[in-house]
Amino acid sequence: MTAVPAVVLVGPMGVGKSTVGRLLAERLGVGYRDTDDDIVAAEGRAIADIFVDEGEPAFRAIEKRAVAAALAGHAGVLALGGGAVLDADTRALLAGHRVVYLSMDVEEAVRRTGLNVARPLLAVNPRKQWRELMEARRHLYEEVATAVVPTDGRTPEEVTQEALDALELKEA
Repeated sequence: MTAVPAVVLVGPMGVGKSTVGRLLAERLGVGYRDTDDDIVAAEGRAIADIFVDEGEPAFRAIEKRAVAAALAGHAGVLALGGGAVLDADTRALLAGHRVVYLSMDVEEAVRRTGLNVARPLLAVNPRKQWRELMEARRHLYEEVATAVVPTDGRTPEEVTQEALDALELKEA
């Protein structure tokens, strides 16, 4: 029997998937896993380096495999990279899972991340590129989501509690 994640978190870069994921895992008494961390560990280099060295299509192929493996083998809280939902097969794999889309607007993204150049997809005009990424991805996040939890102006604890309430999950 394969493990099934208790909760899968999706959303844009900088929304707080890692922070909220760790809090959710703690409150549910389960483990936490991030597919971006899995990729860095498996590849032995930063995601930005994979983008630069091999390009986005190569990274997305690596990401697709990492997400499929994590969905099949992790029983805790799982955070996916911001672009993981771009893949139709990944979206299909998410069907039937408890998926929380953590949302935020561009001003919140600027405040949280500074939209810095360490984000390979935001290197040139960060605000404009972030808006364009969200226009391309928002409907995909919504498509896979069991619940949408806004994060703007809220603490990680408030977001975590809303995710628990939205999914009607009991703390451990």
